[in-house]
Amino acid sequence: MPASQTSRRGFITAVAALAAAPLAAADLRRRGIPLGFDNFAVRAMKWNARQLIDHAEKLRCDSLFITDFGPFEGRLDDASLGDIRRYGEDRGIALGLGSWSICPSSKTFKHDWGCAEEHLAVGIRMAKALGSPAFRVILGNLDDRLSDGGIEARIADTVEVLKSQRTRAIDSGVKIAVENHAGDMQARELKTLVEAAGPDYVGVNFDSGNACWALEDPLSALATVAPHVLTTSLRDTMLWESADGVTAQWTAMGAGCTDLPAFFDLFEQACPGVTVHIETISGFPRSFPIYERDFWRAYPDARAADLAGLLALAKKGRRIAPFTPPAGDGRQQAEQEYQLGELERSIRHCRDVLGVGVRA
Repeated sequence: MPASQTSRRGFITAVAALAAAPLAAADLRRRGIPLGFDNFAVRAMKWNARQLIDHAEKLRCDSLFITDFGPFEGRLDDASLGDIRRYGEDRGIALGLGSWSICPSSKTFKHDWGCAEEHLAVGIRMAKALGSPAFRVILGNLDDRLSDGGIEARIADTVEVLKSQRTRAIDSGVKIAVENHAGDMQARELKTLVEAAGPDYVGVNFDSGNACWALEDPLSALATVAPHVLTTSLRDTMLWESADGVTAQWTAMGAGCTDLPAFFDLFEQACPGVTVHIETISGFPRSFPIYERDFWRAYPDARAADLAGLLALAKKGRRIAPFTPPAGDGRQQAEQEYQLGELERSIRHCRDVLGVGVRA
């Protein structure tokens, strides 16, 4: 075939593909799920609350989830927070609020905001001032599974703190969303925590990447806690089989091996009205040596079904390279560009492929 004919055919094919793209986008079923991001996704930017809102507007998001107090730059009074709320409302951005551990016996707990009860009380007040319907908190991380009494003892301690603020939360109209964080609780354990504290004022902030760190398929984990989900911090994960077990690396949405269409089919049905917040923390692998006996000390009550789901994902996945920023002066800029890019990819995939997002 002459080169000119080959070139002409390639040109016609390309034009046809471009012409079909708007039709495909128009035919995409919109799920009616609000879409936003967790500020930790762009942590390297060190933006304040207004800058984060501006970026949410730039990405055409519906919401912004501020999961630590840093972006408020020390101005935590109701009047200042009310100004931030109005700044978001003027730009069509709803706000969510979160903070860190409220488990006083967790190795992750810090006294930055007083004791655990004081920390929770401050967060509830701030959430009300911002117009956030929930306040995200965590228990701890994987190390708490190996602490004295195991994760059950840490859950009990957290439940006591939650109960101490029940009246305050209910009177404020703010629910407390406990996250499955960094491998601390599996979904069934988090469900136990919510039911012990009281689902009338306590629910779940579901983190799909952290489900993998707790040896779970995110889809199965979501199914377990779906009735209690109030907020989310989502990312995709690539898993693969490695010499000592399974390796996981968090990724942008659509770049991992999570069954995202099935995930959002379930999410749409079981979590009506809940916002999808993207929290990309991409670029580094974590190994889970499941073939080593000592590893299972952290999971004395492990269930075969959970592990089977994780292994099934790992068989679908493949090894991917980590993100390696350059050393020296360019490191910070490279990390910023990488985080911004991973978030934008995720927002675009959610909107254009999965039909998530309300704002045009």
